Amino acid sequence: MPAEDTQDHPPQTAKAPGLLRWLTPAACLFALAGYFAPWVDNRVAGLVITGLDLGEYVKFLPAVRNGVISIWRQGFYIPLVAVSLSCSLIAYRRVWRFALPVKLALLLIAAVAALNMLPPAWSPAVLAAPEFRLQTMCITLCLAALAFSPFLGLLPALAAYAPILLLSLAGIWLPVSGLLIVLPDIQSLYRTPLAPGWGIYLMVIGLAGLAVSSVLGIRRERISDGRRLHNGAHN
Repeated sequence: MPAEDTQDHPPQTAKAPGLLRWLTPAACLFALAGYFAPWVDNRVAGLVITGLDLGEYVKFLPAVRNGVISIWRQGFYIPLVAVSLSCSLIAYRRVWRFALPVKLALLLIAAVAALNMLPPAWSPAVLAAPEFRLQTMCITLCLAALAFSPFLGLLPALAAYAPILLLSLAGIWLPVSGLLIVLPDIQSLYRTPLAPGWGIYLMVIGLAGLAVSSVLGIRRERISDGRRLHNGAHN
């Protein structure tokens, strides 16, 4: 009889997460690489603007200064928020079984992404200024998430992955739409045809991968939780 039970209900063990575990870290690296790469690039005009530059650069465009173009410049920093919080949220997720060096690498990426939101020539007074207050809040949030990442690893799957999904989608929409809004003004300023650089495409690929990884992460954790409940019911 025990032998028959064993055949009818074979022991369930959680499978190793395999390559899926590396999707979020790889997506974050792709997104960061694209963010720091050229978004506007014209060698003839000697013009190279990265995603990081645009948050400050757009303030000095004539159409923006004159109020002809209305743009939320902090939207260009959303990819950094997405990458930083994603790394902090997944570093200690039990289902991915990251080794300690990988966890530390993820937290390092989170710190780099967060600190790149600092304004140029920053100081406590600059960070407290109304213009940079939202950036300061985002930096504080990201660094707090980094510090408490072991506890964030205990969050329910939906609470952990939903912010990653929403921030990834926002990180695609806001900077891309923002660039397309200001690109004609930059083009008229330099009097040369301009097109989005390769960096923005790489960032979009990275953030799209991050969005996909969040959906797959929820599914993976639900399967893993189901296996644990099944094993507990038969022990």
